[in-house]
Amino acid sequence: MSAKFPATLTAPLLALAQQRCAELGVVAPFDTGLMRLLALSDFAFRVLQNRPELVAWLQDEAGMQLRDTPEPLPESLAQLDDASCMRLLRRYRQQYWLKIMWLDLVKGNDIADSIAYVSALAETLIAAANRWAYAQVAQSSGEPLDEHGFAMPMLVLGMGKLGGGELNFSSDIDLIFAYPRAGSTVGGRRSVEHQVFYTKVAQKLIAALNQVTADGQVFRVDMRLRPFGDSGPLVMSFAAMEDYYQEQGREWERYAMLKGRLLGQSNHYWQEFYALLRPFVYRRYIDFSVIESLRKMKHMIAQEVRRKGLVDNIKLGEGGIREVEFIVQALQMIRGGREKPLQVQSLLHAMQVLEQLQIVPSDVAHKLTNSYLLLRRVEQYLQAFDDKQTQTLPERELDKQRLAYLLNCNDWSAVLAAIEVPMLQVRDEFKQVIGEEPLEAASLAACYQLAWEQNDWHSCNMLEDSAKNDWQVALETFQAALNKRPIGARGRDILDKLMPQVLASLVDNQHTTATFTLVAEVIEKIASRTTYIELLYENQGALNQLIKLCAHSHWIGAHIARYPILLDELIDPAMLYRPLPLSAYKTEIRQYFLRVDSEDLEQQMEALRQFKQTQQLRIAAADATEVLDLMKVSDHLTALAEAIVEQAVNLAWQQMVARYGIPQGCSEADKGFAVIAYGKTGGFELGYDSDLDLVFVHNADGQAQTDGEKALPARQFYLKLAQRLMHLFNTRTSSGILYELDTRLRPEGNSGLLAINIESYYEYQREQAWTWEHQALVRARMIYGEESLQQRFKEIRHRILTSERDSQKLRDDVLSMREKMRQHLTKDTEQTFDLKQGLGGMTDIEFMAQYLVLNHAARVPKLTRFPDNIRIFELAAEAEVIDDSMRHNLTHAYCLFRDTYHLQSLNQMGRCVAKEQFAEAKSQVTSAWQTVFNLKS
Repeated sequence: MSAKFPATLTAPLLALAQQRCAELGVVAPFDTGLMRLLALSDFAFRVLQNRPELVAWLQDEAGMQLRDTPEPLPESLAQLDDASCMRLLRRYRQQYWLKIMWLDLVKGNDIADSIAYVSALAETLIAAANRWAYAQVAQSSGEPLDEHGFAMPMLVLGMGKLGGGELNFSSDIDLIFAYPRAGSTVGGRRSVEHQVFYTKVAQKLIAALNQVTADGQVFRVDMRLRPFGDSGPLVMSFAAMEDYYQEQGREWERYAMLKGRLLGQSNHYWQEFYALLRPFVYRRYIDFSVIESLRKMKHMIAQEVRRKGLVDNIKLGEGGIREVEFIVQALQMIRGGREKPLQVQSLLHAMQVLEQLQIVPSDVAHKLTNSYLLLRRVEQYLQAFDDKQTQTLPERELDKQRLAYLLNCNDWSAVLAAIEVPMLQVRDEFKQVIGEEPLEAASLAACYQLAWEQNDWHSCNMLEDSAKNDWQVALETFQAALNKRPIGARGRDILDKLMPQVLASLVDNQHTTATFTLVAEVIEKIASRTTYIELLYENQGALNQLIKLCAHSHWIGAHIARYPILLDELIDPAMLYRPLPLSAYKTEIRQYFLRVDSEDLEQQMEALRQFKQTQQLRIAAADATEVLDLMKVSDHLTALAEAIVEQAVNLAWQQMVARYGIPQGCSEADKGFAVIAYGKTGGFELGYDSDLDLVFVHNADGQAQTDGEKALPARQFYLKLAQRLMHLFNTRTSSGILYELDTRLRPEGNSGLLAINIESYYEYQREQAWTWEHQALVRARMIYGEESLQQRFKEIRHRILTSERDSQKLRDDVLSMREKMRQHLTKDTEQTFDLKQGLGGMTDIEFMAQYLVLNHAARVPKLTRFPDNIRIFELAAEAEVIDDSMRHNLTHAYCLFRDTYHLQSLNQMGRCVAKEQFAEAKSQVTSAWQTVFNLKS
């Protein structure tokens, strides 16, 4: 956010500049950059009084363009005494902070660049002081060495704005010190324990920066963020620090550690240090426990602001800089465990990631970013006037004129207006994310509190007397189940606040106890995981969506209960009810996996499952609220499965290639491997809990090998690739299995090879396949594979399906197979009709479609064009294989049965319905069956 200043200084500022030029003995042209700097900064004037040689340095245009951070201290540190070191550090700070002022007050530098430059300069100063302090202590005490004989450095963790690379002109610096291992020093006059050595280094480092000398001070150093605060040791070993954060770390320390960044030259201890802190800062689950903690922190800050009588504070006041930080860092802490790109210290970087992940809408992200940068710019100007740490708007008239000039405002009222607008915008967003205290039970109708605490519904006038007993029984059942769950004090406290809200929302909106039972099932499953209870308590919108979806669909409620991580999806209804476009699933999963560690197989498997569960929930939400019709639902579920298959193949390929190399003639883009889908996947009719019927083929010849160190015959490679795919899909993790993969339709069934050459596949289909296998081929299509394999499979399928057949044998085989299935699978009774396997049900319709293709495709080849039943009937009618009346009846019945079966599944009601409900459609299917197979009625 670059600044534009008025062309000329105001009269009082111009007069001050001229006076100061005269005192410095500088003849400056009217209203030059130097005059502006002297008019706007008392600190700059003092520095130039003491060091007039810097006037020429400032006016070196090329030098001012650089963001250089030269070393402040000489290369040889052992002979540099305390006084000389302190003088060099302070003069360095004077010179380069003068440059920052020139950039900001004269050149109108982008504030994001300025705070990053201040941070880089500060890091250079701190790292230099650390090296000097280490060298000084090592002269007398020797050095701490690791097990390989190498010196172990003291690690300096920059916190707050320093850690985020966002330091202001006059900021304090918050530091934490750590060292890798306990032990004793080697090579000194007297060996000391590492703790003693590093404590001396830390003390000297702090003094080098913090002590006030004739040259001033480098930084005010604040060590209160270290473990145990002021009462804790100045420096701790990695092991001691890990123990502290695991056992005693508090929420505010998690928040603070979010900004923690190691300073200086990177070494091999850095990753070890970050690894021990990461589990403390970032939970592996969606963590809404931070909301209340941050709200309390903000409340304490507000109390402190009032106690100190702070007014016009652009950092701590309502809508100030701290509230932007709370918004961003709350979202980082909530989601950072699952979204690794959010594990960054920079607020601006984190904001970009939040926008990219669509956690924060683009317009809100831009609004917050612009407001933050404007407030940071004002903060920078306020501190630049006299190098004082302040965030309070000035009372002195001269400083008011300075700020008005720098913000290009005509008067002070315009300054206040320019600052007020972004602060109001920030405050609005802060309320959305952090909010005030959630709706308390006291503000609900008292009857709901009484109902929860005592299961007493007498005073609930919203319910009929007959319904009160139902609610009493339902709640009693739920509370009995809860008593068997290990719920901590914190969880119980949140539950006692949440449940009256749940009851009020259900009863006030006239939901039934059946919906309560589903919602209660979800809450029971998450009761021992406080973070999920907090999510529903903190986010009324998420609770409302849960109730709405449970009212629509038993399957959705059960699905969320099985995978509570999906509660996160309820936060944003705009996303929840808007599934991806059909063409976008493959792109979306590729983008999703850019955030997943390519070396972590467990994480990859979890990511595949979580992607599926999230997208399925969105499809189901759109389905339950009739945003999508059934055909579209199946299309989306099929597109999702295809995207997951493709991603899984890519993951399995990478793992196999890393181990065995690439088969000859293949590449990442041309793997020579393909996946054929049968059944519901092949026919675009996938349901929510459908298995995937898949067959794996490849085009490797018998001589091909892989090119890795552990070379394999290519056919063996593809067999292992298929086995790896089975592992990715069928292994049960904490998020369940991915899909149940069924590969029994491959040549030779369970006794056949898991991956077969596509020409061998053709030979089997031509020479050995049974009629039922050709029936299955009708509903087969290749869902993964490069163009040459796609084309070859289409040719094979077309040739097999258009082969001449003995009509009588075909008819007998199909009828025999259907009868066997009916005997073993049907659930028909005198009163009920099995929608799938019953007489006149969906399977009968599917068998008719398959029989029509196999019996007539030799004469009508176009019947092989599509693998789905509806379009097969359309083509059969066009070719006059069946009449249009039969096409209509079969299509109508199939859609009706599928719709009903789907709704039954969503509400977990099984596949049987009252027989009279579909008597007409069932009769039409039975009649068509008689006609198609030429049976006597």
